[in-house]
Amino acid sequence: MMSEQYGILLVSHVAELAEGLARLLKQVAKDVTVKAVGGAEDGGIGTSFDKVTAALNEMSEPNILAFYDLGSAKMNLELVSEMTERNLLICDAAFVEGAYLTAALLQADTPFEKIREQLQELYVK
Repeated sequence: MMSEQYGILLVSHVAELAEGLARLLKQVAKDVTVKAVGGAEDGGIGTSFDKVTAALNEMSEPNILAFYDLGSAKMNLELVSEMTERNLLICDAAFVEGAYLTAALLQADTPFEKIREQLQELYVK
């Protein structure tokens, strides 16, 4: 199962945005691990290296597809990717559409190369 090999990590500047998207993804991909990280350490708007690292460490899949909303979220993902042995693929796709497509395709056990091809069409950043 692809869902055992790949998980999805969502990083947003607002906790509620990340959590809401995670809820949406669970509707189409109940077997896919989806972790949502949002907001700064103090609960305000922003992103946190420590929170992203903690979420990644809670995931058991060897390959993680990460989606983000804005540039500083990507910067934190890039920093985390340098400090982990995991295969963390940062996806520059539209946040909602990219994550949703990926979750649905993982749930359908679509081969990774096919997922990557379809995801490329949603790259906007």
